[in-house]
Amino acid sequence: MKKSIDAIRFLGMDMINKANSGHPGIVLGAAPILYHLFRDHMKATPEDPDWFDRDRFVLSAGHGSALIYALLHYAGYDVGIEDLKAFRQLGSKTPGHPEYGYTEGIEATTGPLGQGIANAVGMAIAEAHLAERFNKDGLKVVDHFTYVLMGDGDFQEGVAQESMSLAGHLRLGKLVVLFDSNDVQLDGPTEDATSDDIRMKVESMNWHYEHVADANDLEALHKAIERAKQADKPGFIEVKSVIGEGSTVAGTSAAHGKPLGEEETASMRQAKGFTYGPFETLDEVYEGFASTFKKRGDAARADWQETLAAYKEADPETHEEFMTLIEGKVTLDFDEVLPQKSVGTAEATRNSMGECLEVLGNHLPALIGGSADLSGSTKAKGNDGDFTKTNRFGRNINFGVREHAMGAITNGLVLHGMKAFCGGFLIFSDYMKASMRLSALSSIPTIHIFTHDSVAVGEDGPTHEPIEQLAAFRATPNMNVIRPANAIETRHALRFAVESEKTPTLIALTRQKTTALADVAYADFRRGAYVVRDHDQAEGTLLASGSEVELALAAADRLEEEGVNVRVVSMPSMELFLDQPDEVQKAILPKDHKILAVEMAASLPWYRFTGHVMGIDSFGESGKGEEIVRHFGFTPETVARRFKSI
Repeated sequence: MKKSIDAIRFLGMDMINKANSGHPGIVLGAAPILYHLFRDHMKATPEDPDWFDRDRFVLSAGHGSALIYALLHYAGYDVGIEDLKAFRQLGSKTPGHPEYGYTEGIEATTGPLGQGIANAVGMAIAEAHLAERFNKDGLKVVDHFTYVLMGDGDFQEGVAQESMSLAGHLRLGKLVVLFDSNDVQLDGPTEDATSDDIRMKVESMNWHYEHVADANDLEALHKAIERAKQADKPGFIEVKSVIGEGSTVAGTSAAHGKPLGEEETASMRQAKGFTYGPFETLDEVYEGFASTFKKRGDAARADWQETLAAYKEADPETHEEFMTLIEGKVTLDFDEVLPQKSVGTAEATRNSMGECLEVLGNHLPALIGGSADLSGSTKAKGNDGDFTKTNRFGRNINFGVREHAMGAITNGLVLHGMKAFCGGFLIFSDYMKASMRLSALSSIPTIHIFTHDSVAVGEDGPTHEPIEQLAAFRATPNMNVIRPANAIETRHALRFAVESEKTPTLIALTRQKTTALADVAYADFRRGAYVVRDHDQAEGTLLASGSEVELALAAADRLEEEGVNVRVVSMPSMELFLDQPDEVQKAILPKDHKILAVEMAASLPWYRFTGHVMGIDSFGESGKGEEIVRHFGFTPETVARRFKSI
């Protein structure tokens, strides 16, 4: 065992030394923890790395990527020696921090501390819900654990505390955290930054706590993991390790993020009696994992397939529903399922979304989500009651006032295969930027539903009135931002978000009523922009999104009274529009006439389409919504006057 652990340690060191970049401390200190977890506990197989009922492992301490890559290599995943030699290099599948979709065996993109544990909470919620929904007497098709390795830095992050609080409240017993507790962080000893009593804090959040005094004591670690797995609440195992164990800087922050170098690594090899050279691998380590980890995983997968076959025979209808869900298929006829909305419908788009979510949830079992203590206002609520410790069947998650964790937990639900959404006020997306960015980076279709999308919020004032938020997310690569103008566009927006496979969607909705003054087919909506009102003799175009489309139409009426003919274009999504061929873009926004863009938010993004923008580049005000809208000049008269001044 010691030889195998050292083989993993030194393979990690070789990667870091060759790259001249990386984090050796966690590789040396935590290698025994992950070696034991995979050898004696993890239920997974490289033969089918995406097998649904596998255990999930999330490296929340993502800076330890060299450790997990070395372990995945020895465990039999498609991570070859040449991949390890290309660690942290351009185009390699062993990037500096683990990235979902790049490396076989990596379950989540981690690195920003605290995100991984929150993702894992989402995975554990998905497992608990699906087990309740689909397992039958003697036929368990959902029965797996989610394991996490997190460190001192993870534990200090607010997102970790938020997510752990919710996990304990929900008694997610299939979640086990291995806490690499070495009492050191980048700037020095953890005692310089915190004096928390880890055990008291964890137990106060309703977690089962275990303590292992030495990371190299695999027998004690084994017993602690077994006890944690038997608990009816999430398990937290504090494992005391030495950062940079065996090096001259062991136990200090100098071991954290700087390569030790080939000379010191060679000295460590000699001191440990490890006679193998850089990137020289040991057959016995491969064989050890093959006879334990892989053998156990292959057998479990074979048993699961037999159970699945018996399940199909016993209940073919539910079996089909289960397979559709785990394969990520969406086969709905949205035109038939979603509520029909017609021209003349006047309602807040948040209400339109709430109605659509409820109806869609009745037809799509994979749809799950909730809001951060705001569902009564956002209307973003899941079906079948609340998901609780006694009602795993519920698909509404009461996230509480935990926006940061909500975003990351929802990502975890999506990573597990659910069609998951979360809801809040657009202004509070500020709390969620990190997790939303990671959903885009991971290319996963998380659905972010935000309401109160402009200064029309009113009396709550500038603290609650979004200005720059839309611009920030429109600038985020691989994220579709949709701001629907009315009930018809809202219906299409939800369909688009649910059908998305590789891109998260942000849907920004109104608190105030808007009226649907024109119909639009889904195919036209998908282009990101369409002509709401055309005119053969148009002198220009009013371009708008969201509630301002109705304003633009009113301004067009005003201009027509004054003998000025204009077109009106609704642009619910800049990203979708910019993805269209040039000829489509030019047909919708001709380049040979003037364009005025109108939106009650930061003006910056609209300059991609025109040099003339009516936006808001200051913070909002407190007062009645309609008064604030007028204060900032968003009236038909002002828009018409601004257009004529161009």
